[in-house]
Amino acid sequence: MAVHLARRGGLTVWNRTASVAQEFARAEKATAVATPRELAAASDVVVTCLSTSADVASLLDGTDGLLAGFTRGALLLDCTSGDPATSRRIAERLAAKGVDFADAPVSGGTNGAEAAKLTVMVGASDAVFARARPVLDAFGQRIEHLGPIGAGDAMKAVNNALLALNIIAVGEGVAALAKAGVAPRKAIEALNSSSGRSFVSEVLVPERVLTGQWPNTFRLALLDKDVGIATGLLHETGVDGPLLEQTGALMHAARAALGERADYLEAIKLIERQAGVELRG
Repeated sequence: MAVHLARRGGLTVWNRTASVAQEFARAEKATAVATPRELAAASDVVVTCLSTSADVASLLDGTDGLLAGFTRGALLLDCTSGDPATSRRIAERLAAKGVDFADAPVSGGTNGAEAAKLTVMVGASDAVFARARPVLDAFGQRIEHLGPIGAGDAMKAVNNALLALNIIAVGEGVAALAKAGVAPRKAIEALNSSSGRSFVSEVLVPERVLTGQWPNTFRLALLDKDVGIATGLLHETGVDGPLLEQTGALMHAARAALGERADYLEAIKLIERQAGVELRG
């Protein structure tokens, strides 16, 4: 995402690991700074993309924080897969200083980011969305204004909860088929010609599971966090969600079993282990 912004020129970057920002700046002809305050002072628009909304909130405070550097009229676009309540609190703090905010989480993975074909889910006022769109166009293909602040976070959390549900369901179903004597690749090919297909079965399992490659592209811990945000939304809105509740419990158990560095698709590895099969071929 930062590469696409850098190609427009005039990009200033900061990272919690200074060497990462410096290396990026050298490669992409950007300017690296040492603190969030310097970043905000140098920018009309700041784009953040961190692990949690709490991480973003932590950048606001202190003599070197974003709030100390922002000037009135600036805009913060947060592409973190965050939680609506924290985003609303961040927006309130920024508004007190005359700074606009939008939650703008993205979907599409590393491939979508590299190709500038991400889906961007935006929560903001109409005026802020209109201002944000030209920036988001740098790396987004489908940019949806979903409602007020927090709506983008809510949409991304539900999306990722459904992704998690699909991962578990496909893993369980194909593991059972394998134990019944159906070759995993044949099972996936039949599934993908039928009504039960999904992005998980059509793309992720053939590319990463059947090949045995298991690339580390998105941490299971972060998907677990996102499912937790989605189940929190269910509670907040009074909607019963037994399937997503169970998905959350299974994801949390997979995270505990596989560790904080495991990739999100490795939930299927856990299913393989428990079933005593390998989904290869």
